[in-house]
Amino acid sequence: MASVSDLRTGIADAMGAISGLRTSSTVPDNPRPPIGIVMPERIAYDLNARRGADTYFFTVLLIVSRADDRAAQNNLDAYLVGDGSVKAAIEADRTLGGVANTCRVTEMSSYSSLPIGDVLYLAAQFTVEVVA
Repeated sequence: MASVSDLRTGIADAMGAISGLRTSSTVPDNPRPPIGIVMPERIAYDLNARRGADTYFFTVLLIVSRADDRAAQNNLDAYLVGDGSVKAAIEADRTLGGVANTCRVTEMSSYSSLPIGDVLYLAAQFTVEVVA
């Protein structure tokens, strides 16, 4: 059975295929956009009998710089759909390098401004469902 750390790392590594995107499997103190940060959300235990598999839900927080409103939205939009999207990158190898049975990105939500310290960024959240 995979550890939460292994799954976080697998998701971060998969997003690393997106050109120019930094990734982190842990929450950094000072994120440097553009960055995708993987955070555990919840675990549904005992998908299969006898601890055969659990379903893990992760949030990927994708943050881009917001120096200009229009440019920030265009930058963030590029990660939402298509070949360079978070969904395409993560689902390119649904086993996350062999640590999961399967995974899928189920939704994007919370497309909004995100204050971190004194700086305002633009961010979106993705939900990743992993069976392992």
